[in-house]
Amino acid sequence: MMKLVISACFLIAVSSVASEARPSRNLQAPGCNITMPCDFSYPQARRERAPRQALQAYRATQMTVTDAGSRATTISVSGGDRVIGGRPAGCPSSFCGCGAALHVFGRIVPELNLAANWLRFPRTAPAPGMVAARRGHVFVLEQHISGDMWMAYDANSGGHATRMHARSLRGYTIVNPRA
Repeated sequence: MMKLVISACFLIAVSSVASEARPSRNLQAPGCNITMPCDFSYPQARRERAPRQALQAYRATQMTVTDAGSRATTISVSGGDRVIGGRPAGCPSSFCGCGAALHVFGRIVPELNLAANWLRFPRTAPAPGMVAARRGHVFVLEQHISGDMWMAYDANSGGHATRMHARSLRGYTIVNPRA
């Protein structure tokens, strides 16, 4: 009798584990980022890094960044990643859209605090001053590095910091906020 109970419990445990298996999803849907936004509700694949030689060629350069007060600051980008500030005054706690608006327009545009609202601008090709947007995050393109890698002004890029760093455009829609 005891063997029957133990084997029944084992059978139930094994069958419940197998029922939680999920089918794999294609991470790169056809047409994604061209005619419709991608679905990012599943775990992301690891982001590819820029080729080492492309980042090394960029490391010795300097870049001019203008803040909301129209004050230009020249920064030397070493290692391809530099924290240039935190959350701008007047921006909400999730501030990538607000920080991008300050960088592009020089002022807070409340409806652009939501990153998805940047997708209302017309689509364009990647170029300095254009914006990479998706539902959940937005950043401003500054300088092309190589392939789909760009040096970007990235507000709320992690740890509530604003960074100038290399970002891939994969999964983002490029928009022209000045059109």
